[in-house]
Amino acid sequence: MTPYVVTASWLAEHLGDAALVIADCRFDLMDTTRGQQEYAQGHIPGAYYLDLEQDLSSPRQQHGGRHPLPDPEKFAARLNQMGVTPETLVVAYDDSRFAYAARCWWLLRWLGHDRVAVLDGGYRAYVEAGYPVTNVIPPPRQGNFKPHPHPEWVVDRAAVIAAQADPQTVIVDAREPRRYRGEIEPIDPIAGHIPGAVNYPWQAIADEHGRLKSVAELQAYWQPLADAQQIIVYCGSGVTACVDILGLAIAGLHQTKLYAGSWSDWCSYLVAPDNRSL
Repeated sequence: MTPYVVTASWLAEHLGDAALVIADCRFDLMDTTRGQQEYAQGHIPGAYYLDLEQDLSSPRQQHGGRHPLPDPEKFAARLNQMGVTPETLVVAYDDSRFAYAARCWWLLRWLGHDRVAVLDGGYRAYVEAGYPVTNVIPPPRQGNFKPHPHPEWVVDRAAVIAAQADPQTVIVDAREPRRYRGEIEPIDPIAGHIPGAVNYPWQAIADEHGRLKSVAELQAYWQPLADAQQIIVYCGSGVTACVDILGLAIAGLHQTKLYAGSWSDWCSYLVAPDNRSL
């Protein structure tokens, strides 16, 4: 499909390739042990498990959002345990329409590893196609991944505030419309969105089965943003925003930056330590 996506059939044909590493990124924000349990019950052969909060994030602080970016060296050490080298193609999958696989995809590229893709349709598509699964945990491998971060791909709250006055910048809120409009807020203490942000829900990148829309469909979806010099994307905590960035990249738009702290960081400055609104 694109350099950023592989199909279940392609993955099944390449299981066991020495230059392939598979990352199972299944997770559930409301039950943080579920992904690990599902991985233990069955996963794609050879896949290693990457936990959103243990591997793909660093510990939460007062500010910085619910899922701060992982420490590059710590994350690199984990990738090395999986056998990642500069020649490795990493394929990430989940069962949540890329919600967590796209975070892994973005992190690897942020750290300078471009050979990374997501599995179209995720674990569900692979299983429904009848390909093999296993509960065998693969042994550690020896990699030599060295992180080379792109700090320019990330913005903080101050940069977002500055960008609000820039007519060449578009701020994209990737959350579902009801959260964007402030009608509901199931996680963070304050509902609403960053002033000036436009809403492009991350769920629109794929269909209800978790299969990515076509390149032409994604190009049409993102056409209103094509002329922007900078596109800052955020969500609740910098996770599903990466799905929008994936969709933008497939459409050929690479002028993106991630507000890593996202809404959870933004509103942390608007509440007292006991979560009362200021």
